[in-house]
Amino acid sequence: MSITSSLTSATLCGSLVSPKALACSNAFPSNHLSGPLESSKICVTPYLKKSIAQVQGIRCHAMQVETREAFTAGKKFQLSDVIEGQEFDREMLSAIFDVAREMEKIEKSSSQSEILKGYLMATLFYEPSTRTRLSFEFAMKRLGDTIGTVEGYSDIIVMRHFESDAAKKAAATANIPVINAGDGPEEHSTQALLDVYTIQSEIGKLDGISVDLVGDLANGRTVRSLAYLLAKFKDVKIYFVSPEIVKMKDDIKDYLTSNGVEWEESSDLMEVASKCDVVYQTRIQRERFGDRLDLYKAACGKYIVDEALLGVMQKNAVIMHPLPRLNEITADVDADPIAAFFRQAKNGLFIRMALLKLLLVGW
Repeated sequence: MSITSSLTSATLCGSLVSPKALACSNAFPSNHLSGPLESSKICVTPYLKKSIAQVQGIRCHAMQVETREAFTAGKKFQLSDVIEGQEFDREMLSAIFDVAREMEKIEKSSSQSEILKGYLMATLFYEPSTRTRLSFEFAMKRLGDTIGTVEGYSDIIVMRHFESDAAKKAAATANIPVINAGDGPEEHSTQALLDVYTIQSEIGKLDGISVDLVGDLANGRTVRSLAYLLAKFKDVKIYFVSPEIVKMKDDIKDYLTSNGVEWEESSDLMEVASKCDVVYQTRIQRERFGDRLDLYKAACGKYIVDEALLGVMQKNAVIMHPLPRLNEITADVDADPIAAFFRQAKNGLFIRMALLKLLLVGW
C-alpha cells in the first residue's frame, strides 16, 4: 500500500506556512479561503502582528503570521535526529502516531512494503539489547530494506551507549540521522514514544490521565523520557513509587513543576495503583549499581505487581513495563487483559517503522 496516498486523507495537525495574510474589507470575498483545505482539519496556532493602514479609502489589516509547517504528505520531517523526549510537541506526537497506525496496516498486510527500499541502517549497540535492536531491525526489514554495518555505507544510525549524551554527541558529528536507542541513565526517547502510543491505544486519551511510575526511577532512562512526553498533555498527574535509594531525580521533578504537571511521591504502591490509569513498572537495574551490591539488594523486591495489586486497580487501567523484567511482575499477571506490556512491546515495531520512514523519506 502507498503511505503517501493513505496520509493525504488523514487529519492534519499543524498549520500551513503563510508569511503574510492580508485581510481587507471589500477586498476579499468570504469564500476566499475555500478549496482543498475544506476536507482537512488544520490546527493553527499563529502569532499575529497587526498594522492598520488606509489604502485608497479601504480599511486594511495586515497580519504577519508565523505558523508551524503542516505535517502533510511529502513534507520533510521536522527533526534531523531523534535524541530526547523534549524535542517533541503534542502536535508532532499526534502526527507520528497517525503514521504509526499506517505502519500497523503495513505490518498486518501480506505484501512487502518498499517504502525504504535501497536504504541502509547501521545499529551501534555498546550495551546489550535484544528487544530494541531487533525491533529496529524488523522495522527496517518490514519497510523493504536491509541491515548494514557501521563500517559500510548507511543512511541512518541507531545507537545505544552506556554514556549519557553519547547519541547527542554522535548526532552533532554525523551527516546522517541518528536515533537514540538509550544512552546511559538519561533517555530512551523511542521507548517513550511507544509508551505514549500504547497509553493512547489502551486508555483512549492522553489528557487527564494519572500514571504511576514504579521501580528504579533514578537510573531508568525509560521513565525519564516518558515523564518528558507526558508533560506535553493537559491535567496529567504522575506518581513516583520507588525505593529510597532509586528515587526520581530532581531535574525531572523540576521540569514537571515548571510545565505545570502535578506530581507526588509515595511509598504505598497499593494505594497509588488504586487511583491510576497506568501502572508503569520497571526493574531494578543491577548494572547501574557498579560494585555496590548491598544497595542493589536493598532496592530489589520492594514493589511487586501481582494479582493482589490487580484487585485494587481501576477497571480500565493497564500495567506497562519496558521489559525485560525480573521478578517485579509475577507471571500470573500475564494472562489478565490489564497486562499491556506485551502489546506495548509490539507497538515498538510500529513506532520505529514510523520514525525510520519519517527520518529517511519524510511525511
